[in-house]
Amino acid sequence: MHVIFPDRKVLVVGAARGIGRAIAEAFAVRGGIVTACDLLADDVEAYAGPRDGGGLIQAMPVDVTSTGSIDAVLRAVAPQDGVIDVLVYVAGGVRGQQARPIEQVPLPDFQAVVDANLTGAFLCAQAVAPGMKKAGYGRIVTISSRAGLATSLTGIQSYAAAKHGQLGLVKQLAQELGPHGITVNSVAPGFMATSPDYERQWANYSDEFRAAFLERIAMRRMGTPEDIAHAVLFLASDYASWITGQVLPVMGSPVA
Repeated sequence: MHVIFPDRKVLVVGAARGIGRAIAEAFAVRGGIVTACDLLADDVEAYAGPRDGGGLIQAMPVDVTSTGSIDAVLRAVAPQDGVIDVLVYVAGGVRGQQARPIEQVPLPDFQAVVDANLTGAFLCAQAVAPGMKKAGYGRIVTISSRAGLATSLTGIQSYAAAKHGQLGLVKQLAQELGPHGITVNSVAPGFMATSPDYERQWANYSDEFRAAFLERIAMRRMGTPEDIAHAVLFLASDYASWITGQVLPVMGSPVA
């Protein structure tokens, strides 16, 4: 299987580090013209540029909770027709929060996590859908989580709720956009220490917990950002043209 994206316009939202960066790199080395967006645009700028294979990564700032910010990205990337071939929505996370009893969670904290993980996915899909409909083609892939299929190791109520909601959005959009040649799917990674929030979470576990955690993974190793990127490449490729409304768990184990 040879998966390439020559001259495809790819928008990766949440690309500053970890999984988002690996996805941006993976498309670019396969010929994609990648716009890698993040609030931390300077972090993206540090690795932007042309890639072997004919692709390119360009950096842009974006606030996924602002329709104006998202529209500005679309105007810059596709000023003529608004057509983006592939949207990968990676943004989200726990926004620096830690687990607290429900009675101690302020509403703004709950909403901040839901906005980053769910509302932002909706707004970005809403922005690219008209151009994809016009082209009669499109691929939308969100990065969900094991927390979208079960409970969250973070213990953060809003994170589990938002990731479950994101998968509902994926299924509904798949039904709506399918007649226009657009597929909508999600990849659900297992736990990875790929951002400061998750690095702190992993560091707070005991040695015994970390060892037991690895033993519960069938492949006996932690996942890497590249493991997730490869799953995204498949769902964005023509090999997955009849797959939509699905969530692909990438966890090194059966879902439990």
